[in-house]
Amino acid sequence: MTRILVTGADGFVGRWLVRAARAAGHTVVAGIAPDGTPPRAWLTDEELAGCEVVRADLRHADGIAVLAASAPDAVVHLAAIASGSAAREDPVAAWTVNAGATAALAEACAHGSRPTFLYVSTGEVYGRDYTGPISESAPLAPCSPYAASKVGGEVAVLEVRRRTGLAVVIARPFPHTGPGQAPIYVLPALAVRLRAAAREGATEVPVGNLSPVRDLLDVRDVVRAYLALLAHGVSGEAYNVASGTGHRLADCYDRLAALAGSTARPVQDAALLRSADLPILIGDPHRLRTTAGWTPLIPFDRTLQDLVDAQAD
Repeated sequence: MTRILVTGADGFVGRWLVRAARAAGHTVVAGIAPDGTPPRAWLTDEELAGCEVVRADLRHADGIAVLAASAPDAVVHLAAIASGSAAREDPVAAWTVNAGATAALAEACAHGSRPTFLYVSTGEVYGRDYTGPISESAPLAPCSPYAASKVGGEVAVLEVRRRTGLAVVIARPFPHTGPGQAPIYVLPALAVRLRAAAREGATEVPVGNLSPVRDLLDVRDVVRAYLALLAHGVSGEAYNVASGTGHRLADCYDRLAALAGSTARPVQDAALLRSADLPILIGDPHRLRTTAGWTPLIPFDRTLQDLVDAQAD
């Protein structure tokens, strides 16, 4: 059994990770913001039995100190400004949380219980100049404040590793979704609108740009990858968490519409367009599969069905 600190534990991915870690028999220290939703609101009584809660603000030194003082054997650092639009609106906040706070937490851990530190970055660090699967050897060329701040976090944790010997592993997840994801993200947003269109008999649904191609994973497979990397990841290495398969968003719309029982056609809404959208983003998962024996288990159609079901009236 391992004592795992999960920062951002009450977020979309964090909740799934806490559940998966508890199911695997680990003790979890759930790090949440001072105003975060406590685990008792989203865990079963059995899951709660092995879960401790630490409230901490990563932007302040005392928050970093209390997280490090929880003496974990491993850390999965999820807490971040995770929305690209939020990072564009306040790039300074993105750098403060995604890079600065990451550096501070890794430093505190290096001088504390010296856990294995899994930093969750993003597949967006590679930028836009690719038409097929991207390997970890590709140069980092971030094209947004969010991606740039995540590169900053990677540089920070690797520098702490170089100087202190802290075991650091970097995960670069490509887009992922599933039940519980907020509708500020594209697939749950489409599911919400299509369910409403089916209920109301609407003939049109507002959409943004549906031409991008995305490597889309189920969040439940992603958190399995994080646990596998804690066990098998090599310190100093980065690992794509990806399927290697691209899905055009327009095709995702059609599949979601069929599942929601809607025949509404998509109509582009200028307010929903994002100029920073990467045209194609697909990851090569070979390193993760070879090192950790991980492979996605949940079919994409099941993920889409669960997204639609999560919007049930």
